[in-house]
Amino acid sequence: MQRTIDIRTDDLSGAATRNLIAFHLAGMHDTSPAESVHALDIDALRHPSLSVWSAWIDGELAGVGALKAIDATRGEIKSMRVDDRFRGSGVGRALLRHIVDEARRRGMSSLWLETGSTADFVPAQRLYESEGFVLCGPFEGYALDPFSVFMTRAL
Repeated sequence: MQRTIDIRTDDLSGAATRNLIAFHLAGMHDTSPAESVHALDIDALRHPSLSVWSAWIDGELAGVGALKAIDATRGEIKSMRVDDRFRGSGVGRALLRHIVDEARRRGMSSLWLETGSTADFVPAQRLYESEGFVLCGPFEGYALDPFSVFMTRAL
């Protein structure tokens, strides 16, 4: 049976969201050297240039994702994380499509992202590729890094 994914704007005040973001950040530090971790903590996600959404299934937090306005025409996908219990259930794709739709609604013409390069990140890379993202070079202050993959998509 297909379960409904409810995507909501998230103010980052809920314990479930805060815990998933902390878990995400810890995981990034477990798989990459500190200088290669670009995930944001709760305080950084509260920056006015960022909007955060959470995905819920049957009242349980299933994932989070954010859109950072680089400028009026470009956005960056940040802090995409699906709770391990919901991996493979379409939550990541639903969040990604929601962010793409929101970027279009805001008049952005392109989206950018940085993700990891190790085997742990292959499912994320495949998801992004399947939704039209292509490899590119570093952008907006990022540098070449063996632990990073950079991708972009025109909207």
